[in-house]
Amino acid sequence: MSNPEKFRRGLLAITLASALAACGEQAVEPKQIEIDPASLAASFLINAEDELATLRKELYRAEWIYQNFITEDTASLAADANSRYTAAQVRLAHEAAKFDGIDLAASTRRKLDILKFSIVLPAPVDADKNAELAKLAADLNGMYGKGKYCLSADNCLTLPEMSNIMASSRDADELLALWQGWRDVSPPMKPLYERQVSLANEGAKALGFNDLGTMWRSNYDMSPTDFSVEMDRLWGQVKPLYEALHCHVRAKLGETYGTDLVSPDQPIPAHLLGNMWAQTWGNIYNIAAPEDADPGFDLTTQLAVHGYDELKMVEGAERFFTSLGFEPLPDTFWQRSLFTQPADRDVVCHASAWDLDDQEDIRIKMCIQKTGEEYAVIHHELGHNFYQRAYKEQSTLFQNSANDGFHEAIGDTIALSVTPEYLRQTGLLTAEEIPSADKDLGLLMKMAMDKVAFLPFGLLVDKWRWQVFSGDVSPQQYNQAWWQLREEYQGVKAPISRDENAFDPGAKYHVPGNTPYARYFLAHILQFQFHRSLCEMAGNEGPIHRCTIYGNKEVGEKLNAMLAMGASKPWPEALEIVTGSKQMDATAILDYFAPLKTWLDQQNIGRQCGW
Repeated sequence: MSNPEKFRRGLLAITLASALAACGEQAVEPKQIEIDPASLAASFLINAEDELATLRKELYRAEWIYQNFITEDTASLAADANSRYTAAQVRLAHEAAKFDGIDLAASTRRKLDILKFSIVLPAPVDADKNAELAKLAADLNGMYGKGKYCLSADNCLTLPEMSNIMASSRDADELLALWQGWRDVSPPMKPLYERQVSLANEGAKALGFNDLGTMWRSNYDMSPTDFSVEMDRLWGQVKPLYEALHCHVRAKLGETYGTDLVSPDQPIPAHLLGNMWAQTWGNIYNIAAPEDADPGFDLTTQLAVHGYDELKMVEGAERFFTSLGFEPLPDTFWQRSLFTQPADRDVVCHASAWDLDDQEDIRIKMCIQKTGEEYAVIHHELGHNFYQRAYKEQSTLFQNSANDGFHEAIGDTIALSVTPEYLRQTGLLTAEEIPSADKDLGLLMKMAMDKVAFLPFGLLVDKWRWQVFSGDVSPQQYNQAWWQLREEYQGVKAPISRDENAFDPGAKYHVPGNTPYARYFLAHILQFQFHRSLCEMAGNEGPIHRCTIYGNKEVGEKLNAMLAMGASKPWPEALEIVTGSKQMDATAILDYFAPLKTWLDQQNIGRQCGW
């Protein structure tokens, strides 16, 4: 008998028997009263949302304390809270599955699906395994957060300190030492990660999925297979632009370090690209920059000249959102957020945005560096916070973005409007300091070395995990498969030989932190699509890379209408509000970087492109 039929026969009927005791009267046949499935589903969801809202608040508070005060005790408290929350999610997901096959209202069906699909790390029903999985997650997070590279017993570098050196150093030996030193942090994670994969897959299978990767891909209002195809379609749209950028950057690195180190027809050694993971290349802009394209200003320098400390940087990012008509951040945001790295304790420095009560207790946690790059990151994190507050009136299960790529895209959409004209309006540049149009090439190159360079990395992290979750990649093949994908998609290779005992994926926060990564790829597509549409709405008539929507409240109203929907509708409907289209479209990236692509193609004439 099918689950729906069992449900109807076993759960939807209440038998009422009336036994009459009067002398001489016959017993009355029992009656069955059918309960409307829609009413039962509605009642179930009310209770489920109440339970999850309570547990979520407990979890977020425990996690906040743990990530700000990493100790054995706080790790245990976080693990316990995570265990309770995951156990409830799994139980409620199983109960939600009982309503499969029953005709219900669209919003009810959507909430039931969210209950089933949105668990990032589904635990097995077994209580001991649930607790084990929660502890593994906390331990992996702690191992990453406490990671350091020690040159000597009394000289250890944190990840932010290493990242700063890699951003500016051009000493290949120093860069290699830092690259290798950080990857010594991750091999102890490997057995924990392997066990975590096994337990999470067991949990996913109990919910009816082939594996955890299939479950993750089911959360996008399309089939898992269709989602994989969609990711590849979007990558296909932007791949020619990436390949042109890669060809030029590799050639310039070869001129800097010599072709013995940077072969003109091979993948680029990962340690030379200015970033610990070679996921963005903007820090080596000076190596690849077009001649005579200096815009005449450096945002990091301008922030320093105008006295922007960490707090003032956050205030500047907030001011952009309020210029669009959003309400200022609450006082508690400023009182409770973490803006700088404490000197007296270990914290998880990775930038993140938090909503601790589903209403007004929104915060960010990051160890801000006073750079132009970090200024953009702050805009990104506040994008999460303003999104969280916009959908606070939605019910618990709809308090999320239309899909997870939307959440990541909003702040970056705003950051695309941090143009020279915007900097003039906010006093960071004078009118005379605004670069002329002939300097746009340099600005576009700097942007591309961050945004375009990221695209294949944003795609491959989860492609690796999907293969791990499906069993196509065994634990012995973890590292080999990681570098195969990095070479295939990025054209980037490990600078030294890596054996199977290495666990280089673990050196990237989102792997031990169990954060799905496809959202970042989607966010890089969506932010340009949003930006192009919002600029059109604002009446922009020039190139979209010069457009800023700062101060346009009409645009802010349209943007807020999309944000306020939360997850209440399928993402194509949310996308349509701002863009007029229900399909994600990477051509906005091609439009944005069109002048740069023309220039790159000219530079690459006679070069051996590809790898």
